[in-house]
Amino acid sequence: MIQVKRVYEPAAESDGARFLVDRLWPRGVKKQGLALKGWLKDLAPSAGLRKWFHHDATRWSEFRRRYFAELDAKAKAIQPLFNAARGRRVTLLFSARDTEHNNAVALKAYLERKWAKTSH
Repeated sequence: MIQVKRVYEPAAESDGARFLVDRLWPRGVKKQGLALKGWLKDLAPSAGLRKWFHHDATRWSEFRRRYFAELDAKAKAIQPLFNAARGRRVTLLFSARDTEHNNAVALKAYLERKWAKTSH
């Protein structure tokens, strides 16, 4: 099971393995207390895509399409996260204020789609 959570929310035992999936370290957050399994900044959208999207909900569909294309090119970088999520809970941490339109939500959808394809 994959869930998403703002990095500013406290860690919980129910989070399982916690991965920060933002390219930039979140403002005002210290590594201590985050209980991170890893910081997967290579899985974050490219700087150009992130700047183009700028959390504009009207660009969400196109952002996802472009981001999924970027992720398709990073199959090797995704494998550790994919392996960690097999049979265990994984929490993708993000810093964006928008809890519905951010890279962690898109990455979760991407992983679930890929997982569904491999389980058939």
